[in-house]
Amino acid sequence: MKKIYVLDTNVLLQDPNAVFAFEDNEVVIPAVVLEEIDSKKRLADELGRNARFTSRLLDGLRLKGRLNEGVKLETGGLLRVELNHRNTSWMQEMFGEISNDNRILSVALNLQADEKAKKRPRPVVVVSKDTLVRLKADVVGLIAQDYLNDRVVSRSEMYNGCVSHMVHPSVIDDFYSNRHIEVQQLGEEGQFFPHEFVILKDEMGSSKSALLKTSADGKQLDPLFLGNDPVWGISPRNAQQRMAFELLLNDDIPLVTITGKAGTGKTLLALAASLLKVEDEQKYKKLLIARPVIPMGKDIGYLPGEKDEKLRPWMQPIYDNLEFLFDVKKSGDIDKILAGLGSIQVEALTYIRGRSIPSQFIIIDEAQNLSKHEVKTIISRVGEGSKIVLVGDPDQIDHPYLDASSNGLTYVVERFKQEAISGHITLEKGERSQLAQLAADLL
Repeated sequence: MKKIYVLDTNVLLQDPNAVFAFEDNEVVIPAVVLEEIDSKKRLADELGRNARFTSRLLDGLRLKGRLNEGVKLETGGLLRVELNHRNTSWMQEMFGEISNDNRILSVALNLQADEKAKKRPRPVVVVSKDTLVRLKADVVGLIAQDYLNDRVVSRSEMYNGCVSHMVHPSVIDDFYSNRHIEVQQLGEEGQFFPHEFVILKDEMGSSKSALLKTSADGKQLDPLFLGNDPVWGISPRNAQQRMAFELLLNDDIPLVTITGKAGTGKTLLALAASLLKVEDEQKYKKLLIARPVIPMGKDIGYLPGEKDEKLRPWMQPIYDNLEFLFDVKKSGDIDKILAGLGSIQVEALTYIRGRSIPSQFIIIDEAQNLSKHEVKTIISRVGEGSKIVLVGDPDQIDHPYLDASSNGLTYVVERFKQEAISGHITLEKGERSQLAQLAADLL
């Protein structure tokens, strides 16, 4: 049975092409949604870009017919702008005021009332990224659902870069004898992505095991190149951290993604590896560290001072890690060290757009707060001879329209997992402190 989908503003601001995601059903955009999109179109960020894209898209569809009467979509469905939210009495009785969200729900309620009067009524579904809008819809008797078309993969199916494999003990013995094994030796189940880490375990129950990494072509399993030697004073404390260093220090892997909960060492490991490559080995000319400027909680507003002074509160987590690596004793000494080196640059992502960045080691911290478009813009800035590392925790997102399954970091992990130029690892064990680990697990 065909349905009527009523779209909330946040759906179009997250994915302007959402109107084409509902197959041959009817898509309804309430008039108040157009007003909200209009209020966002002058913004210089991702929301503004999507608002402008949506405006141009609807303007193009307008050429095919009157939007209030309905325009045929290439998917076979129908798109129309609905003006009928004048009957708001139901929403006003329940919630007391007529906000924009309530006007959108009023449109859906009026459509549902019209459909019930028909011989074969169609279900009316409210689609919103806003949990409270879905909750309100449910309270007033409407079907509501999240917009899932922008999700890359379900949370439980996310690629973590490491897999355990049960094998006969002779396979493990063969690996230690030859220092590599062919993937085909593991049978049909031995199908791995390039640079994926594999832990071989004895299926007979002994403690015998081996830690390996898949080759770039995915056909061979090799030992890890690095041991537990410290990198800029940082020694890997667990198997996943050792895997992270293996990817970070491999010059043949220009794209590395690292995910994990707070306190697992994502940023610290990336900084330690970058300092080794930039300062000691001089493989790269500069180290560029950036993170999106998105506040956790209430925004602190405008800040006084020059650009660097304004950015300092947002970049402080980076400076904290650098102070640890440089073993800084006094506050402020890290600025003198960085000024003396001249090869380390800490920036907000705002200043990366439009640049071309060759021969640099680039670290993007808190990458889970990037949208798909933003992460594409950033990675496409990477020039010849550069390496980019994206780190973040998909479960700690401050962006209002992103979640663990639709953010830019998850998008990159899933789209690049089959590519020989990329590698990924998920850090699981917290090493900051016992308290930090418990907080990450329990809160």
